Amino acid sequence: MHLAEATWTDADAADTALAVLPVGSTEQHGPHAPLGTDALTAEAVAAAGAEQFEDAHETEVVVAPAIPVGVAEEHRQFTGTLWVSEDTFRDYVRETVESLASHGFDRVVVVNGHGGNVDALRELCGRVTRDTDAYAVPFTWFDAVDAEDVEMGHGGPVETSILRHLHPELVREDSLDAAAENGADRWGDWEGGVNLAYDTAEFSENGAVGDPREGSERVGERLFDEACAALAALLARVADRDVTVPDHR
Repeated sequence: MHLAEATWTDADAADTALAVLPVGSTEQHGPHAPLGTDALTAEAVAAAGAEQFEDAHETEVVVAPAIPVGVAEEHRQFTGTLWVSEDTFRDYVRETVESLASHGFDRVVVVNGHGGNVDALRELCGRVTRDTDAYAVPFTWFDAVDAEDVEMGHGGPVETSILRHLHPELVREDSLDAAAENGADRWGDWEGGVNLAYDTAEFSENGAVGDPREGSERVGERLFDEACAALAALLARVADRDVTVPDHR
């Protein structure tokens, strides 16, 4: 059940404790991919993974609206990028999870599409679980797939592949050469295991990292299917897991 499309009486009748909350980012992905790449992908994985779980287990999952702005200040020099502080992001996502829980949807998987959100999501889901009666876990789709044959990058082969599968009309095919030639080969500027750069503009002229021309719709379909299957399996564990928090000693 998609909350944004349901009435409050539909939601009230839902017999489930499970919910997914997609979170992403609105940020540059090079000259060839849309600003909403991370949010669009998280939303698609959340919806399809929830549906796969529902079909297998005959248990409904509430799909919350996506949170489209995240921790993305590292892309601030590129027009259109939006960002909030980690504190604001943690508070917003945590309070959204808690509002879901207040209606009985108190086992929540936060489906993430942006690397900059990862640390904050782990922390806030831990706080929700330790401090409230709800249970929340973060799921980052690209950490759950086998992408050894393609480079993750940023707006690179992995993200371009999944966009070609989900939203091919949004990939600017005429900008792929420029993205590859004026982007970066790797993320950051490294010395002794330390990334010396804080902002993407320090090492990538157009924001892209990796060669998006190496991505394909076929690879994107495989990655999407793997991410959805992994989410469905995670939902099954979350549904059955004993989430009693041990007493502090």
